[in-house]
Amino acid sequence: LEEAAFQLQQIFRIDISIALNILGIESMRVGHYGVAYACFKLAADRGYSKAQFNVGLCYEHGRGTEKDLEKAAFYYYHAASNCHPMAQYRYAKYLLCHRPGNEWDRHQKAVTFLEQAAMAGITEAQAYLGVFYMRGLQPKEKRGLKYLLLAAKNGDAQSRYHVGVCYEKGLGVQQNLAEAMRHYRQSAAAGNRNAQERLR
Repeated sequence: LEEAAFQLQQIFRIDISIALNILGIESMRVGHYGVAYACFKLAADRGYSKAQFNVGLCYEHGRGTEKDLEKAAFYYYHAASNCHPMAQYRYAKYLLCHRPGNEWDRHQKAVTFLEQAAMAGITEAQAYLGVFYMRGLQPKEKRGLKYLLLAAKNGDAQSRYHVGVCYEKGLGVQQNLAEAMRHYRQSAAAGNRNAQERLR
């Protein structure tokens, strides 16, 4: 009986969190940012990762609350720890962009979250990792190309352009100008100006 009661409480807690998060999304849609933030915060405090991510967005953009990147990172971290892919990407980006320095643990944590987000299909994480590995102090060109190709397949024109550069210069792959041109054309067709310039 105690186990059944506990299970019911868990279901009720999750259902309330889902409902609050949906109410928050709808409130955000109609411009009621304060109400949206309050709903997201209630659900986030119950441990619901989607709401934790949304609270992070509210803090990052100053919607319904003051803009505060550290608080945004706090909520992104909790959502990321609960396997929310976009939160993993945003938290990793925060660690790499807003907390400069060479702390190895932080750097490794950021890369781990980026790789988890990239493997979950987050195009932004794939593109970020691709460039990150290409431009690092010790470039890992094959790994960078792998992520750039993933992002390009997901429709990212800038990543498609970078894949063209890899083929043109032989970075992580054997040099192939015809293949470089193919990638530049696809990127240029999607409106990428760098690719258009490169084609000229």
